[in-house]
Amino acid sequence: MAATRQIRHPALQLGLALAVSGTVGAFALEAGTDAMTTVFWRCAFGALFLAAWCFARGTFRVVVFKRRNLLLSALAGAFLALCWACLFSGFAMTSIATATIVFQSYPFLLVLAGVALLGDRLQLDQIIWMVIAFIGVPLASGATGVTATPGNSWTMGVALTVAAAAAYVGTTMCVRSIKGQPPEVTMMIQAAIGAVVLSLGADFQHSISPASWGWLVGMGVIHSGIVMVAMYATYPMLPTPIIAIMNFIYPAVAILLDWLVYGHPLTLLQVFGLFLIVVATLGVNLKWRFTGMTAAP
Repeated sequence: MAATRQIRHPALQLGLALAVSGTVGAFALEAGTDAMTTVFWRCAFGALFLAAWCFARGTFRVVVFKRRNLLLSALAGAFLALCWACLFSGFAMTSIATATIVFQSYPFLLVLAGVALLGDRLQLDQIIWMVIAFIGVPLASGATGVTATPGNSWTMGVALTVAAAAAYVGTTMCVRSIKGQPPEVTMMIQAAIGAVVLSLGADFQHSISPASWGWLVGMGVIHSGIVMVAMYATYPMLPTPIIAIMNFIYPAVAILLDWLVYGHPLTLLQVFGLFLIVVATLGVNLKWRFTGMTAAP
């Protein structure tokens, strides 16, 4: 972005953006609309904000729209819409903290997707970190403390959150393949396509209260617009280890908010599961190695 060089404190900007992003679960619950409707309006308002941003910045005058990039952006948008719909359902059926923690399985699903689809090689260290993380997920989900029945909404909420993480893998892989297109343009297209896809399932029959409109507009403008622009602007200016560590600000804020506002503290078992996920994620992102281990053939 043109404004990237003008950022004086990129780490502070990224930290604030991640902290604000941690409030999205509260916005979704306070809106009081079903998941499909909530995500539709988030996408719609987000697309409008990003279009206005690109217009004001003159991005449309310099960007070259390529067919391949447009198709990848559209596919990424469809995956993102599915991700948000499943994640918001997870918020409602479990808790903000639980869904946020389970969603942290995303980096490991991304690694597995790279192996399955791109032929990436897994190192033994990565395999061990993933095993540790996937042990942590069911512990952190709280499912071990809930009556396990097929119709249990908590279990379904956890499953939907895992599906959200898998859908986000699809978004990431599409975005990684986009070349020469400004990220804000990609995000705008994603949001627009998401709105189109979710318009098929959104509820337009029931009226929405003024208070709910405030939360919906906030999600679109703040979380899908301002926060995303702020985050992407800092990435080129910060080393990967710093970004990897700071990314935990998002779940930390979400967990704290769920506890203080909604009265959902984590159990000791969930805290232990979260600890395993955090350590494993840092191990993969920072390439921590186990002594004497070599790459898998």
